[in-house]
Amino acid sequence: MSFAAAAPKIVATTGMIADAARRISGAEVTALMGPGVDPHSYRQTRSDIAAMVRADLVLWHGLRLEAQLVDFMADLSRRVTVDAVAEAIPADQLLAWAGYADHRDPHVWMDPMLWRGAVAAVEAALVRLEPARAEELAANAATYRAEIEALDAYARRALGSVPPEARVLVTAHDAFSYFGRAYGFEVEGLQGISTESEAGLVRIGELVELLVARKIKAVFVESSVPDRAMRALVEGAAARGHQVVIGGELYSDAMGVEGSYEGTYPGMIDHNITLIARALGGDTPERGLAGKLAVGA
Repeated sequence: MSFAAAAPKIVATTGMIADAARRISGAEVTALMGPGVDPHSYRQTRSDIAAMVRADLVLWHGLRLEAQLVDFMADLSRRVTVDAVAEAIPADQLLAWAGYADHRDPHVWMDPMLWRGAVAAVEAALVRLEPARAEELAANAATYRAEIEALDAYARRALGSVPPEARVLVTAHDAFSYFGRAYGFEVEGLQGISTESEAGLVRIGELVELLVARKIKAVFVESSVPDRAMRALVEGAAARGHQVVIGGELYSDAMGVEGSYEGTYPGMIDHNITLIARALGGDTPERGLAGKLAVGA
């Protein structure tokens, strides 16, 4: 009598990595960080530790995104196969992390074409885990990459329709620098790259001045960052006689609700592109690239 091999146990830290692993492997993947969870300050729970210790493969982002897990992952790698997938992206394609000479901005998923490098690392890790499925895994990865490339093409169309003078993206923290570099937007974050840096009164004052001087009409909150400081920007601009609206809630460090289109990497990025372009005067389909966005997104 023969028995089918048990499915491998795969754990990913972020939803973005888990989405790639699910799409390529077709297997169940445990994601430690769900909607609205901030990876910069995330600390592992007992159940997380148990899941990772029992896993056949643990996929994490690296580049100090999960800053509180660095030492734990170093220890775990002595017992379990652990891959830091974003660290496979060539260093010369990464942006500096302001204030840290030896660190790089970890928010690479904001540029779909750059994120392909992390997806390739996920594919390679899965092939090492299940070499007999290499051909199937490669085909699944190619399909997934095609969706990512379609996102980039959509971004160039939709964001390219935003008037040049309006291409200023003001968000809760500096998660969108790769997005800005890819699509020609000036990006201003209220907090630094890590959400652990507090937005001070001086920074709020600087951004109010920017909003008024540049006549910027929308700013954006983020699903994984409290919105109170962003609302202070709106109030500060109003006190200066300039009307600014919250252009919507962007997905920065975490995806949308599990089971929804926005709870996938393509849906997350489609949502962000559509919301930003629409709020800043661009032309977008009502429900985004794939016609799957929630109404009013």
